[in-house]
Amino acid sequence: MKKILKKTAVAICQIFVFFLFFACSPPQQSTVIQENKTGITDTGILIGSSLALAGHAGYLGTQMLQGAMSYIRHINDSGGILGRKINLIALDDSYDPTQCLYNTQQLILAKQVFALFSYLVTPTTMRIIPLINDAKIPLVGMFTGANRLRQPVNRYLINIRASYYQETRAAVDLLVNKKNIDKIAVFYQYDEYGFDGLRGAEIALKKHGLIPVAKGSYIRGTLDVEAGLEKIMQSDAQAVVMIGTYDPCAKFIHLARARGYNPIFHNVSFVGSKELARRLGPAGEGVIVTQVVPPPHSDIQTEPLPGVRQYLSLLKQYYPDSKPSFVGLEGYLNARILVEGLRRSGKNITREKFIQAIESINNYDLGIQNLLSFGKNDNQGLDNVYYTIIKNGELVLLK
Repeated sequence: MKKILKKTAVAICQIFVFFLFFACSPPQQSTVIQENKTGITDTGILIGSSLALAGHAGYLGTQMLQGAMSYIRHINDSGGILGRKINLIALDDSYDPTQCLYNTQQLILAKQVFALFSYLVTPTTMRIIPLINDAKIPLVGMFTGANRLRQPVNRYLINIRASYYQETRAAVDLLVNKKNIDKIAVFYQYDEYGFDGLRGAEIALKKHGLIPVAKGSYIRGTLDVEAGLEKIMQSDAQAVVMIGTYDPCAKFIHLARARGYNPIFHNVSFVGSKELARRLGPAGEGVIVTQVVPPPHSDIQTEPLPGVRQYLSLLKQYYPDSKPSFVGLEGYLNARILVEGLRRSGKNITREKFIQAIESINNYDLGIQNLLSFGKNDNQGLDNVYYTIIKNGELVLLK
């Protein structure tokens, strides 16, 4: 009996050593090559996205996704990229950073996507940066202007839109230089997104020798705007720079109007301007929204720009029930850059080749009168900021 036990123990030790040896052995070259081509087959390119498709930011994610998919479906129907079609896995994170982290882990580890694409908002994107760096996986096109996604430069984070710093600087310059206003307050969402916008506004005001006369905030996911409104009303601010989403910002403006408080309201692009205008109704008259893409429609005097015209045509073709929006146009432009990077990468595509291809894009014409450029020390493609104002429930370009 003792001999049998002894032989069994020896056998178990040998098996343990056997597995330990292979677990600790360095990967073979063929394994490294396979990992470098994750998500690529002879017929397809697998891309992953985590964004809000439900909840209080669901409108933003849905519009972004439909705009992007309009172009991707067009490319696939035209034969794909060098014979490969783009397959996009989109997971709902409902604007929750923890859910976004889980979704991204699933996309990278379980689904083994080639790249990440069109993520929504600052708090969720900030949460996944360690994952991106560890996996060395590119993320193309984020619906956020956060400075921390731009500085210091991270070559895996490929920003397309202008930053919140640029938007708030444009807003402050308009208010101070054109409207002769020097009492400006800031209303912001109490998280990374709001902090970034607040910091941008403070930097912009400082250049004019000013500081916010008041700062009010609300907690993400709530509509508790009353305390912030009261603080700002007490300051007699002539203008309010708002860094939030459409629901709380709409409530803030409705309550202010009801109490006879009518400063100039400004919102950054992330607010979801079309939805903001719809929820405000007549109370939205005169509200200013900075945008990072041109209007997704024509006005009385002009025809849509060529890039906008294609977006409108493809959206009508693939999503006939969806209405054009600034967010949707941004998603479409994100897809344009994704496809261009994939094309430039060639047949033997890898993640590193893809990133180098993106870095090679210079003065690229998207048909929006705003040339796009990247570089090794420049991970943001576009810089223009546009002013729009709500008139009769519509967003009109301020020229």
